[in-house]
Amino acid sequence: MKNWDGIVIGGGPAGMFAAITAAQAGARVLLLERNDRLGKKLLITGKGRCNVTNDCSAQEVLQNIPRNGRFLYSAMTAFPPERVKAFFEAGGCPLKTERGNRVFPVSDKSYSILDGLRAEMKRLPITVKTARVSGILTENGRVTGVKTHQETFLAGWVILATGGVSYPATGSTGDGYVMASELGHTIVQPEGSLVPLEAAGRDCPDMQGLSLRNVGVKLVNGKGKVLYRDFGELLFTHFGVSGPTVLSASCHLKGEGCRLIIDLKPALDEGKLDDRILRDLELYQNRAMENALTDLLPRSLIPVVLRRLDIDPSLPANSLTRQKRRCLVELLKAFSLEITGKRPVSEAIITSGGVKVSEVDPKTMESKRVPGLYFAGEILDCDAYTGGFNLQIAWATAYAAGSAASGKSSIDKSVIL
Repeated sequence: MKNWDGIVIGGGPAGMFAAITAAQAGARVLLLERNDRLGKKLLITGKGRCNVTNDCSAQEVLQNIPRNGRFLYSAMTAFPPERVKAFFEAGGCPLKTERGNRVFPVSDKSYSILDGLRAEMKRLPITVKTARVSGILTENGRVTGVKTHQETFLAGWVILATGGVSYPATGSTGDGYVMASELGHTIVQPEGSLVPLEAAGRDCPDMQGLSLRNVGVKLVNGKGKVLYRDFGELLFTHFGVSGPTVLSASCHLKGEGCRLIIDLKPALDEGKLDDRILRDLELYQNRAMENALTDLLPRSLIPVVLRRLDIDPSLPANSLTRQKRRCLVELLKAFSLEITGKRPVSEAIITSGGVKVSEVDPKTMESKRVPGLYFAGEILDCDAYTGGFNLQIAWATAYAAGSAASGKSSIDKSVIL
């Protein structure tokens, strides 16, 4: 039975980077991953391109974390995006910054990020084994190792980086929640975040596949309070809506009775939009309404708009009343959808919920309940908007955990040797 300075459970981005950070400080690290290869979920992030971080300040990252951002202040300040970029570029993975300050590898391949991590791991005293951990061992209240279905491994500290429950096919099945709970940690109920939203009615299915760019989006609760607003891309699907603006809005969806209000023409105020519609109606005055709006709206959106306004598609454009035209302006500035809920957590990009952060030291990511136990990445109850911010959370918490854990290696070894 071999002893290790520390063990990292989980071979995703947080687990790999925690192992690297600890090993760079001289610790002998064992990384246990249940899949037959590392970084399985990392490879599908950013549609296979890997939005590795966001090129902004630590403070700007925190502003994009609606859930427990304050908890991450120390970790994010210690390891901001500039340090993430420096790490990968120093390892031979050039990066580029795109719209919204999103950072990607120049290759546009997630494999470039994974290869950079694996190359650094090979250079360091890190051993990787394929095994599913069944429990964390403790003695006198502190960590002493882990057990798998095949064997037991002893160590002075353990970093739990098993992810959440989104994309379960990649190995994120909630094992870490069970282990943390068994050791006395509170688990905030996991649910999908950055997940598409389901909408009532037939409008979205009728527009399935329609992608809109540069639209305004507001998520409003039953009392009319704006929970979230954004500007960007949106996609209609057979069940409702998706796209970057919707995924970020999902972070704020609590309970029922919410509406998504879409400004289809955000560049025009109501007066200018009315003028634009008047010009089109005059230009196509002898056409039916279903053909008179083709310069203004996508083809699949027109029947839905006319149906909502109870306008006969065959009505001649020059017969549209002033009142109906006014209703058309109002609808295009506030196209409302009744949101009935989120898609299943298995379809979510990340998980909201997890280990309660008040039970974790924000500077070190060490458990306040079990000395020697650390957390990194999505297992913590923190999640952010799209744009590379969630991977930035993974890097920053992994760095905090790996740095703090490795600093205790020489002390902890005396406990088990």
